[in-house]
Amino acid sequence: MIIGKIPIRTHIINEKDNIVEVVKVYTGNVAAPGDIVAIAESVVAITQGRAILPETVRPGLLARFLCRFPGKDGSLATPPAMQLAINDTGTVRIILGAVAAAIGKLIRRKGDFYRVAGRHLTLIDDIAGTMWPYERHIILGPKGSQEIVDKIRAETGLEAVIADINDTGNVDILAASAGIDQKQLIRYLKDNPFGNDDQQTPIVLLKTE
Repeated sequence: MIIGKIPIRTHIINEKDNIVEVVKVYTGNVAAPGDIVAIAESVVAITQGRAILPETVRPGLLARFLCRFPGKDGSLATPPAMQLAINDTGTVRIILGAVAAAIGKLIRRKGDFYRVAGRHLTLIDDIAGTMWPYERHIILGPKGSQEIVDKIRAETGLEAVIADINDTGNVDILAASAGIDQKQLIRYLKDNPFGNDDQQTPIVLLKTE
């Protein structure tokens, strides 16, 4: 049972860091076996080199065309972000997703683009609200999330979860150690305890009993 949470302040994590080693360093003195370490998905992506400045991206005609259709607040609403989605997913799958979205719109159904093109595209943050110096970057979703939490569990004895949380209380669990009560976990993460701005707390330790 989760009995409390401790946001953990870290250094500015970058692409030179290994997220498993970061967890070891910052939780070593405060964690006990069975505790759960929750990690913001954007920080995991940053350690994988998946934070990209938009001015380094050269959008093609397809990206310039397709980015007109997501809502203006959507994560793929700029040519660089859409081009990165195409690069990451493949042109055919993106086109199929766009066709599915167009058909879905005719029947007033939402979400068909991501159902066909890939749920991972919902994790792209276009000019993310994250900590300096990444506040101007496009952050792609992390890769191999399950392997990362499994490695944390194996090397630290801690349960682990990688989550994408927004300020409206939506919690998306990307990966979690086997046996974690995800319903309870979501309740504890709904208030978004991650601090991606001046707080510098992209890791939260959930104490258990």
